[in-house]
This record gives sequence, C-alpha cells and structure tokens, in this order.
Amino acid sequence: MEHPKLVQVVTELDQLEHERLRLIADDVYCCLGTTIRQAGSQEAFYKVDFLYVVRLAALTAANFAAQFLVVSALGADVNSRFYYSRVKGEMEDAVRQTPFRAIHIFRPSLLLGERAKPRLGERLGAMVLALARPLLRGGWRKYRPVTAATVAQAMLRAADDDGGGIRVHSSEIL
Repeated sequence: MEHPKLVQVVTELDQLEHERLRLIADDVYCCLGTTIRQAGSQEAFYKVDFLYVVRLAALTAANFAAQFLVVSALGADVNSRFYYSRVKGEMEDAVRQTPFRAIHIFRPSLLLGERAKPRLGERLGAMVLALARPLLRGGWRKYRPVTAATVAQAMLRAADDDGGGIRVHSSEIL
C-alpha cells in the first residue's frame, strides 16, 4: 500500500529495537498474531502474540505515539484456563500499562479472510457459526464471525475518535 503519510517498516521482529528510530507515528496499528499450531509451540506463540506486541507498544509509546490499536481475541483473560486466551489477556494488560493517550483493544470472534496457510479448524468453525448466525443474538452476538476487513474498518474509525483512555471493542459492535 502506498500513501504519502504511510511509512512501512519491514524488519525481523526479533530486531524491532533496531528500528526504534523509524517507529514514529501518531497511531500504531498492531494486527500481529498467530496460533499455537502455526507457531509450533506455546513458547513461539507467546513470542509472537505477547512479546512482539508489547515491545512494539513500548517502543512506539517511547516515541510519543498518541494511540495504540491492537487486535486481541474474544475471551482474552489473564485468568483463562486456555493458554491462547490467557496470553491474549496478558498482552492486553501489558499494553494497558503503556502511556498512550488512547488504547483500543479489538476482541473479534473468529476472524474470516484469506490466509497464506489455510486453517481447517477455522474453516469448520466458520461454517458452523455461519449456520448458527441467525441464532446469535443479544449477548451471543459477540460470537459471530467477523471479517478482517470489518475489523480494519473499525480500527480506522476508532483512530479518528478524539477520545482518550482505554476502550475494548468486541465483535458485536464492530
């Protein structure tokens, strides 16, 4: 993507600190994430979904970015029995400690969209949830699958909001 105000920094995430002087922005969008299966281990998953995200937040906060907008997951909770949800909750708690004017945490349900590597479980889940969609009303709306494009649009809208503080956005409001 090209835009006069857009600078894309491409780097190995283990080398993120070396790029800190190029990580200057008003708004930082972080959509980094994987699965334990794709990462290959819980340790590798933790590195991607916690360490890299929190490092990016810390580096850009130190460079005086105003907002951090991050994709987490439905069910993120530091006390979760599920490792995936627990790590997402830990990431959210760590990001909340960074000194941004505004932090937006997006907690989508199942994310739909094209993937470099197809995920069979997600395909099956998407089919089941598509059939159940009409039944997912009220408090159950948060379980409706959402496209990555919808989340991206919601992130852009949130960045345009002049309010500060910490806000959590779940699938039912995207």
